[in-house]
Amino acid sequence: MIDSNMQKPLILGCIQPSYIPWRGYFHIIQRSDIFVFHDDIQYTKQDWRNRNRIKTPNGSQWLTVPVRHDTISGDIKDVIIDNSSPWAIKHLHLIELSYHKSPYYYRYRDFFHDVYNKRWENLADLDIYLVEQICYFLRINTKLIRSSELGITGKKTDRLVQICKILGANLYISGPAAKAYIEMEKFDSIGVCVEYQTYEYPNYPQLHGAFDPFLSVIDLLFNCEDDSPRYIFDL
Repeated sequence: MIDSNMQKPLILGCIQPSYIPWRGYFHIIQRSDIFVFHDDIQYTKQDWRNRNRIKTPNGSQWLTVPVRHDTISGDIKDVIIDNSSPWAIKHLHLIELSYHKSPYYYRYRDFFHDVYNKRWENLADLDIYLVEQICYFLRINTKLIRSSELGITGKKTDRLVQICKILGANLYISGPAAKAYIEMEKFDSIGVCVEYQTYEYPNYPQLHGAFDPFLSVIDLLFNCEDDSPRYIFDL
């Protein structure tokens, strides 16, 4: 815990770039003073880097950005999108089919048309652009940077500790899954507290049957628009 007599801590969050991620991702960004896209670590297949779920009239469905297999053995920042198939048009059409009857679809329609009508080559660029713009829609003003800009080395906890030191953070917010590998003593050695985010959110109005809490944040935006932050943040 942070001593109440101490100066307000500089809070850092750090997650890999993800494709139109769920609301918990944006909660960590909103709580952070600086958020780092951890883009210079190994790409993981069948993960959130290139896919997410939306809710269709036939239930939840994956939107997956195809990637070139000759680029996935390295860092996330070097993964190239496979544009040999019209994936972007398919994503746009499925989003439109699923959400055109939602209360606020037309507020965001032009934005998504612009995104999917642009030819994207680099997966991280696509992911980060979408997150940056959705932060604007959610009125999040956190500073956003890429870990590849920081010149860090090492693996797992060592990398996170270096990021904290370079950026002057003294409180690091982590997703709960990281408990399996974070070495707390390394944070303790530089005076950085670690806090694990809890994901407990209220249901919101949603189309297409029973509520599903684990969808891309665009489901929330289309259904709630300016009310979206109150279904994520402690306002």
